[in-house]
This record gives sequence, C-alpha cells and structure tokens, in this order.
Amino acid sequence: MSPNTEYQAVLVYLAVVVAIVILAIGVGALLGPKKPSRPKLMAYESGNDPAGEVKRFPVHFYAVAMLFIIFDVEVAFLWPYAVSAGTVGVAGFWGLLVFTVLLFVGFLYEWFKGVMKWH
Repeated sequence: MSPNTEYQAVLVYLAVVVAIVILAIGVGALLGPKKPSRPKLMAYESGNDPAGEVKRFPVHFYAVAMLFIIFDVEVAFLWPYAVSAGTVGVAGFWGLLVFTVLLFVGFLYEWFKGVMKWH
C-alpha cells in the first residue's frame, strides 16, 4: 500500500462523520419548532414548576470539578506503575517520584491560591 491510500480511509471516515453531523444539525434546524413561548424559555426543573428565583451556579464548583478530574487522571497514570512496580526498576521509580512531586507542587499552588476555600 502506498502512504496515500493508508490515509484515504481516515479521510473518507472524517468526511462521512462531518456530513452526518451537518445533516443532523440541518434537519433539526429545518424541522424543529420555531415559535418560542414563555414555558419553552423557562429553565426545566424535572417537570415541576420553578420554585423561587433562578440563581447563578457558583464558578467554584467548576474549579473543584476540574481539580477532581486532574487528580483522577493522576491515579490513572499511577495505576500502571502500581501494577508493574517490580519490573520497571529504579528508572521507573524516579519517574514516578518526579511525577508525584510535580503534582504535589501543583496541589500546593492551588491550596495557597485559595481554590479550595469556600467563600
């Protein structure tokens, strides 16, 4: 196989995916209802009437969620070392140590910046 034919399948796949996405968005825009009314513009609360005033969602929850994802990914990177700790040797240990120290420094930075304080 020539190098061009290896990438042709990927390009055809991407073109089909883009075409399907454009088609789905276009059909939704053409066939969807176009008359906004007051009930349609209200926030959905599980089928119940809204109770009280609408409040903005605190951005602090976003920061906590991002920190959770970062440290969750950290565990995903540490898991292979935990499984193969006996076979990676000293070089693997030092790599793990550098990785953990960098993450700890990032954690300290976040702590001192006050990201985890509830204002």
